[in-house]
Amino acid sequence: MFKLLSPSGDQAIEIAPGRTLVVGRAVTSDIPIYDPTISRRHAEVALGPAGVRVKDLGSSNGTFLNGARITEAEAAPNDVITFGKVAFKVAGTTAPARPSAPEAERTSGSRAIPQGTIVRQLPVNPISGGVPAIVQGGTGAAAAGGGHLKVAAQNEAERREKKVSLLLEIFKELSRQQELDALLQKVVDFTFQIMNVDRVSILLLDPKSAELVPRLSRSRTGDTNAARHVPQSIARKAVDDRVAILSDNAAADERFKGKSILIQSVRSAMCTPLMGTDQKVLGILYVDNQTAIQSFGDEDLEFLIAFGGLTALAIENSNLSERIRREAMVLSNFQRYFAPNVAAQIAQQEGAVTLGGDKRPVVIFFSDIRGFTPMSENMNPDDVATLLTEYFTEMVEIVFEHSGSLDKFMGDAIMALWGAPIAHEDDADRAMQCALDQ
Repeated sequence: MFKLLSPSGDQAIEIAPGRTLVVGRAVTSDIPIYDPTISRRHAEVALGPAGVRVKDLGSSNGTFLNGARITEAEAAPNDVITFGKVAFKVAGTTAPARPSAPEAERTSGSRAIPQGTIVRQLPVNPISGGVPAIVQGGTGAAAAGGGHLKVAAQNEAERREKKVSLLLEIFKELSRQQELDALLQKVVDFTFQIMNVDRVSILLLDPKSAELVPRLSRSRTGDTNAARHVPQSIARKAVDDRVAILSDNAAADERFKGKSILIQSVRSAMCTPLMGTDQKVLGILYVDNQTAIQSFGDEDLEFLIAFGGLTALAIENSNLSERIRREAMVLSNFQRYFAPNVAAQIAQQEGAVTLGGDKRPVVIFFSDIRGFTPMSENMNPDDVATLLTEYFTEMVEIVFEHSGSLDKFMGDAIMALWGAPIAHEDDADRAMQCALDQ
């Protein structure tokens, strides 16, 4: 068997026996390559007797074998095939051993899934909120432990230590982000920095509609419409079953039936639910590769789960920070007109005060200083101001003590009301007691 490797080694295209794959820029291509030098249907590749057969499909920028333009040829191992200006090296690969049918049935718990796809449990870091993880397709890179993490180490112990340090640095940086949009942008940036993936998407769950809403998506090429490439079958399974998913070949998995898998050319994908501290699903973090099946490994999924746990915690902190900021702003605005306890209730109850108002029974209270006009005529203006300030301070405190709301000052008069925005059954009694205390 053979595969095509990109020069950087971060993309691998498996050539399966008996299949002819179309290389092109169209999303319906078997091997989609989003490069301006690639035609929509650029070339075909298939396994040959001793290498990879390549056939150009009349592309605008041509197909080349070791620098020579070809119409049809067979590439041997270590040859370089170039589609337009995108080069791939032919490499040999060892065909994985296929499990027997009874073994596959035992592993999946029911019946074998096509093309050797199996399901098994993986250990999960506690920070993920207890999210179980399942792997589809343990016959490839996942089973072998291969991965796409950009962590260089001499041995396993050093690699584990570097991963922990990396997660710690990520959490420190995410903790600095107070705004949700800036936080999600950091998450996407970190994903591309630490993993060899083609697309990253973050979808958050709308608490009202329970629908997944795309918040931020990006491909390695800079495409910001990557969210439409997230297969809903994978996303919904991650949310509904609260499992992290690794799929070696999503299109071959009967669990993920639906046109979105095929149309969006998903080869290898990982998806983890973003679990809050109260086990509530906040959304999903999704990554995929378009050009290779059996691309991700167990290590990748475990790291994504831990990364998703940190992301969920940072999202919760951001939401809490925003709620505290909003409550502080509302509290400062309303404390001038409402009793402190009433202002606190308004701040904590989103929607307690709505634009346009509403109709309800209220108790309106008026009070003023008896004989204020003739008295003020014989007073210095500064003394009048001092008198009113002291008087209003005392009277407003009494109004607030009885859960009333200050409406306005009118000369020496005070207008207050009970029943809005927070209503009580004994609002009239409270207003009467306030009058007696004054």
